[in-house]
Amino acid sequence: MVSLLQDIQTAFGYIPQDAVNWMSARTGIPASRFYGVTTFYAQFYLAPRGQNIVTACCGTACHVKGAERVISRLREELALEPGQETTGDQLFTLEKVACVGACSIAPVVIVNHKVFGKMGPDKVGKVVGQYRDPDE
Repeated sequence: MVSLLQDIQTAFGYIPQDAVNWMSARTGIPASRFYGVTTFYAQFYLAPRGQNIVTACCGTACHVKGAERVISRLREELALEPGQETTGDQLFTLEKVACVGACSIAPVVIVNHKVFGKMGPDKVGKVVGQYRDPDE
């Protein structure tokens, strides 16, 4: 089942409800089992994600060194409403993770696998700007 979900996500960039229902009808596996797997594994997404994935670490070291202020500034910079993870233009998705294992450079933000350490609210605009218009 995991490989089927991986194939669906590869095709669409996330796992749409229609695809789950289609796969359920074709395989005889209840849709609820597909959803059980998708919600268990962090690798699966049930909503479209942005072109740029911004990952904010919320581990202990990052938390102590101001991760919440950085995340708050990221939400402002990306104009994300409460509960919203992806910008309306699908350019950015902001996700919070428990720990990225880079405590020595806390707080840490990762954009598309590029690590930005010792982040502060004052640095957020510059980092996001690089991905808003890469030619700047």
